[in-house]
Amino acid sequence: MQNPTTDTRPRYRERLAPSLWLLVTVAVAGPMVSLVFVPVGSTVALVIGVVVSAVLVLGFVAATPVVAVDGTVLRAGRAHIDAEHLGEPVALTGEEARQARGPGLPARGWHLIRGGIDGIVVVPNLDQDDPVEAWTISTRTPDRLAAAIRVAQQ
Repeated sequence: MQNPTTDTRPRYRERLAPSLWLLVTVAVAGPMVSLVFVPVGSTVALVIGVVVSAVLVLGFVAATPVVAVDGTVLRAGRAHIDAEHLGEPVALTGEEARQARGPGLPARGWHLIRGGIDGIVVVPNLDQDDPVEAWTISTRTPDRLAAAIRVAQQ
């Protein structure tokens, strides 16, 4: 007898977290806020500064979009599409990725682009009822995302 449960693990999942330098820049807001509270007390100012830094860093990380392939569904941020509506994914890096993010970016496409992430996967949308022509997705591992989309299409 076959096992009726399907594999529910995601084939691919990546959180497009901000770079370390952006997180450090955000964390610097904590000491600036603590300076405002120094007249109240140095201990209070220190605690408030640490809490503000921690909340800002955790908020920035929690608010980042997730790219995932779950079963036959591609999820990019808050959008999702079934892989049967997608064409052949193209993984790009370097100059090709810069071109795809810039002049080659389709005007009627779904874009999930993050600065500081070099890789791009461009997937054409074959659904005639959908006005989106292609999905352009930033990823740190474009080959793995393209492979996961291909597997989901089968």
